[in-house]
Amino acid sequence: MAPSVACSFFFDNELLGEPGMPAMDACALCAKPLARDSDVFMYRGDTPYCSEECRHEQMHLDAVCAKQAARRQQRFSVGAESHRGQRQSSKVSVAS
Repeated sequence: MAPSVACSFFFDNELLGEPGMPAMDACALCAKPLARDSDVFMYRGDTPYCSEECRHEQMHLDAVCAKQAARRQQRFSVGAESHRGQRQSSKVSVAS
C-alpha cells in the first residue's frame, strides 16, 4: 500500500465523535495539528502524538501518576490495617 493511501486511510476512516477516543488530527499532548504527510507516534493503542518527545513525555507523566497512585493505595491499605487493629483491640472481652 502506498504511504499516501495508508495515511489517508488512517485519517479518513476514524470514528467521529466517539466518546473517550482522541481525535487523530492533533497531538494528544501539545495539540499541534498532525499533517497527513508526517509521522504519527502512537501510545496506548490509539492516542496520537506529533513527535517521539511528546509521546515520551506522556509516558513519563503516566509513570509518575502510576507511582503516586501506588503510594496512595499503600497508605490507604496501611491506614485500613491500623484502623482495623485499633477496632479489634478495643473489643476486649472481660472474663467473669
